[in-house]
Amino acid sequence: MVFNSFGFFIFFILFFGIYLALPQRARNGFLLAGSYFFYAAWDLRFLILLGLTTLIDYTVGLAISKAQGQKWRKIYLLASILSNLTILGFFKYFNFFSDTFTAIMALCGLQVHPEHIRLFLPVGISFYTFKSISYTIDVYRRKITATRDFVHYAVYISFFPQLLAGPIERATQLLPQIAEERLISWKKIQFGVYHVFWGLFLKVFVADNLALLVNPIFTKTATPTGFEYLVAGYAFAFQIYGDFAGYSYISKGIAGILGFETMYNFNLPYFSRNPREFWHRWHISLSTWLRDYLYIPLGGNQGGRFRTNLNLMVTMLLGGLWHGANFTFIIWGAYHGALLILHRMAKDFFSHNALGVKQTFISSWLKIFLLFHAVVLGWLFFRAESFGQIMMIFNAFLGNFQFDPARHYQILKKLAFYVMPLIGVQLIQYQKDNLLAVLTMPLPLRVFLYTALFYLMTIFGLYGTQNFIYMQF
Repeated sequence: MVFNSFGFFIFFILFFGIYLALPQRARNGFLLAGSYFFYAAWDLRFLILLGLTTLIDYTVGLAISKAQGQKWRKIYLLASILSNLTILGFFKYFNFFSDTFTAIMALCGLQVHPEHIRLFLPVGISFYTFKSISYTIDVYRRKITATRDFVHYAVYISFFPQLLAGPIERATQLLPQIAEERLISWKKIQFGVYHVFWGLFLKVFVADNLALLVNPIFTKTATPTGFEYLVAGYAFAFQIYGDFAGYSYISKGIAGILGFETMYNFNLPYFSRNPREFWHRWHISLSTWLRDYLYIPLGGNQGGRFRTNLNLMVTMLLGGLWHGANFTFIIWGAYHGALLILHRMAKDFFSHNALGVKQTFISSWLKIFLLFHAVVLGWLFFRAESFGQIMMIFNAFLGNFQFDPARHYQILKKLAFYVMPLIGVQLIQYQKDNLLAVLTMPLPLRVFLYTALFYLMTIFGLYGTQNFIYMQF
């Protein structure tokens, strides 16, 4: 079941009806059963793996809290991290590292034939693994007390609105809400429905329609021109935003209907003025996770300029690898690491030489324009199927940048049609610096906007079982 399917709609209506009728003390058990049913609908074997991860870190969390000495606390924490990364690494990266090892040996003149295992990547494993790791680290750091209630912890890990593609919600935020009494009000339901509606619009109207422009460009048999790659880059930038932010909005909406307050995972990222700001606005749960559990433990910005830049690059390389077992993701991570380093160097240079430029309306939008195009270039690396295709993109830009008015105007019209409603809403949000700006509009304007978006989504939306992009990570 995916959020944009009829099957999920039926599941949630039935689930919420029963959930609403249950007494407070019974809701967590039912929520756990519903989450496990939701996940088992993908593959029962995945549920076994989810249960194993839950059991390990629930036990480790208690062991850390009871340990008498610091030595044993570290041993238990290390056991948690290693067990989680071993499971994640085996299912997600075994064949990738096997192929990489074979290629390295071939360069050295040695022929090896390592085992290849046919593995299915358990959906959502990258997300719930990072949630589980953050829990044991936070228990170790004494930011949260290890829960003794297994059902509470199991609900935290398997919470179905966030199970397949996040956000990577912290235990410090979600576990107390699971333990407390949750009141469901008409206001919370309205708030949740608004987020579900906007998320579905982003998915079925924006993302899935743009996929029809993007996917043919990256097929193995295609030989696109540089202009077509450029348009595909623009289209994919909004496709991946609509797809992933759409999932995150639906997730927040469903959680809100159930009485939970969860985080926003996106905050108008394409209005960022520098790479650092972009990562404060894009996939916020992952970027803050990498900051708190990787970048800062590596030393953050406390070890001098070289060490800071090294920590940034390592963090972004691993952030790229988190997305999947492909060198294109590593290249994308390295690219964003380089952008962050260059921005830091430029900031230091201008501040030391008193060359800072006064922020004006024009300079602000120029920075947004330049940063957006830098991000679009990175998305081409991200979307490419292989390193060879990345080289094809550069060759097309440099040697075959052809524009065919008869054919390309139609593509540009489609791109504008699917993107402009999104940009229009986000301009309102950006101007008011409020993601809920639509809810503050006068009632007649809101009714007009909702009607227009509903019409576009109903007439032009693509419905079915199109999976969300980040479910494959």
